[in-house]
Amino acid sequence: MAGETVLLRVDAEVATITLNRPEVLNALDLTVAEALAEVLESCEGDLGVRAVILTGADRGFCAGGDMRAAWQHVQAGGDPRAFFRELTVPLHRAITSIRRMEKPVVAAVNGAAGGAGMSLAAACDLRVAAEGAKFRQAYTSIGLVPDGGWTATVPHLVGAARAAELLLLDPVLDARQALAWGLVHEVVPDADLPARVRDLAARLAQGPTSAYGGAKALVNAALLPTLKDQMERERWRIIEQGAGSDFAAGLSAFIEKREPRFRVGRR
Repeated sequence: MAGETVLLRVDAEVATITLNRPEVLNALDLTVAEALAEVLESCEGDLGVRAVILTGADRGFCAGGDMRAAWQHVQAGGDPRAFFRELTVPLHRAITSIRRMEKPVVAAVNGAAGGAGMSLAAACDLRVAAEGAKFRQAYTSIGLVPDGGWTATVPHLVGAARAAELLLLDPVLDARQALAWGLVHEVVPDADLPARVRDLAARLAQGPTSAYGGAKALVNAALLPTLKDQMERERWRIIEQGAGSDFAAGLSAFIEKREPRFRVGRR
């Protein structure tokens, strides 16, 4: 059963999944990631659900992996590799479920979408952003590499050149920039987002679900045929990065709210 950190409401064949850790902009720790994967998989198999909305509570969509939880893990003597080894399993289950389920999944990006939050949004079939939403790749700025299928889904949406800009320069994109880049398909005023996404999902819930599912499967086969393998490569690379000096420098800088000082070295 999912706990309070992930909320599920089903109404008129539309499931609304809300990440509910507003105090940390809905960042993902192991508990939240496992609950999210569980809820998505339950929607996938529920014949009473024909469309899914994924959103975040309060002012954040999802800020990505919970780096304060990672810091606490390391400070307690834990191996940082273990943190990512565990977290990527349910995260990648969630991404797989979004792409595999025949029901359309709509991301209602209500605020900050960073790191794994950007990965979750990119995996969805449609993305509607509030005017105040912000998008950031974030991983490389703390000495990590992307996970959650980011390196497959985001380049597919924005193109290789834009993806390289996101990875190497790590700009913060506002909603209008995200629309111009192809990362989202619609931008609406903040106050209008819930109603707009609800109307969109209700329309999808009345559509030909099996045809939507077949079309998704064909798109996956054509454009994302190696997503599962790519996520496995991401998983092992982020585990490796977790043990390196770049992540150690990036994590301490994140906690201390300063710019990181990276040193020359292998990682």
